[in-house]
Amino acid sequence: MTELAALKILNSPIGKIAIGTSENGLVKLDILTSGQTRAEFSDLPKAHKLALDAADQLAGYFSGELREFSVPSDLVGTDFQLAVWREIANLGYGETCTYAEIAAAIGNPKAVRAVGGAVGANPIPLIIGCHRVLGADRKITGYSGGEGIPTKRWLLDFEQISFSL
Repeated sequence: MTELAALKILNSPIGKIAIGTSENGLVKLDILTSGQTRAEFSDLPKAHKLALDAADQLAGYFSGELREFSVPSDLVGTDFQLAVWREIANLGYGETCTYAEIAAAIGNPKAVRAVGGAVGANPIPLIIGCHRVLGADRKITGYSGGEGIPTKRWLLDFEQISFSL
């Protein structure tokens, strides 16, 4: 993992979000569960600015004014994970796909379970909108951020995305 150089905390409708950046971009975004805490810090001015930019963009998303993020990322993962995350990043606000569709799009249609693992390992949810990935028949299958499925349901409702339980 890339070393964090700044950490900013943002209060949001889904709880506190910890935004971690390196000097090159967004490294980690944690939607904290109730009771979790993080301490803000900044070791490098460029990383601090990136963290503030990410916080501003997330605030714009939650206010309904921003639908596409432009903060740079500095992600580390396997080639497979990076391919999955790139595919998810292509989804726009209010758009969805299934795990099977991602597997097919990256040229590995039988890797549906592995896609699920990569989605769950997404280090920057919201920015790479893994809440937009649904199971077969548009079912919610899980979410690693915040309070899990209730957080995913909130995000889907916020973007006016239909789903089934």
